[in-house]
Amino acid sequence: MNVKQTALLLCLAASAAGSLPAQEHENPVPPLDHAFVIMMENHAYSQIIGNSNAPFINKYAASANLAKNYFGVGHPSLTNYLEVVGGSNFGVINDFSPDWHNATCVSNIELGTPANEASTANICPIAGTGRDAATPAVDTTNEGSVDSPVYNDPIAAARTVGKTIADQLVEKGLTWKAYQENLPPYGPDGVNNSDGLISNLTAAEPGMPKLYAVKHNPFVYFASVQEGSDPKNSFKNIVGFDGLYADLASGSVPSYSFISPNQCHDQHGRGTSEVGTGCSVDQNAIAQGDAALGTLVAAIKGSKVWKQGNNVIVVVWDENDYGTEPNQVVTIVDTSYAPTGVSSAVKYNHFSLLKTLEAGFGLRYLNHAADEKVHLMSDLFGAK
Repeated sequence: MNVKQTALLLCLAASAAGSLPAQEHENPVPPLDHAFVIMMENHAYSQIIGNSNAPFINKYAASANLAKNYFGVGHPSLTNYLEVVGGSNFGVINDFSPDWHNATCVSNIELGTPANEASTANICPIAGTGRDAATPAVDTTNEGSVDSPVYNDPIAAARTVGKTIADQLVEKGLTWKAYQENLPPYGPDGVNNSDGLISNLTAAEPGMPKLYAVKHNPFVYFASVQEGSDPKNSFKNIVGFDGLYADLASGSVPSYSFISPNQCHDQHGRGTSEVGTGCSVDQNAIAQGDAALGTLVAAIKGSKVWKQGNNVIVVVWDENDYGTEPNQVVTIVDTSYAPTGVSSAVKYNHFSLLKTLEAGFGLRYLNHAADEKVHLMSDLFGAK
């Protein structure tokens, strides 16, 4: 087999990973007008549900819909963020920053070589087709976490196409934005960390403020966004929280909103281990994130957009990153169009969430979202 034939087979395989008709074989998800995905950080289900330091979250989980059997796919944070928006880790199993605008490097899926903690280079812009990295049944990498194989099934490397739900939305004529708290006013290009004004572009490490962290902004890792050849799918789609509140006030919000609070407000707070975050660990971080999340949800539900059409808020934690508990995380689904108060014991993960949102927007399933064992979250999204 020559090089061209091999490339063609890879292309066809990757295309097939995103070619299943949305809704096939499962209860349909109602069509969505707007989806708001809010990513929280680094706490297991058991650390949040029932915790008196998270009164809003616990009340919200009871009044909206709660996934009681939902799991992060692996570690670390960036890997889970990529899986939420693209159905794959794309061969990235570390938290490194992008190798900004490097048009000469070859992406990890094309190389077939994972970018792990031992890597010496930043992440090549994700593009092309190839294979992602396998997820082990027991993940002992990164910050000492250990996951039970009972809850964290191994996921084999698979044919992968280097795109996200953002690319899919634009292809269909729909819109997206990523709202990143403490993103500086000069935008995301080249910014790895920032406090909202100072960034790695204006001051040198160490001591760099890390309220905004690029590892929580998955879209900038993709060549399509970095190149910006389509202004509807570029850095222009990534703005700070001032943009979020302005859009909510005007009623002009995109079809898909990906919302990343800063590292104090997403419960990530790691104290002195994260220089410059200015937020403390664990219970104080949980309380601070709880209050911040309450403000976000109130703003979304107070917008006139929420009262028009089929809209959903999904609050999801990326991973458990603090102990030996299973990698089970809280996921809350709040719809504007269906009865709430539902809880589900069906086993879901980040691929399930992507698959469900793709179904709601009439998109094809992308990468691992097309896997046979990945189910639509129909019960939580108000399927009839």
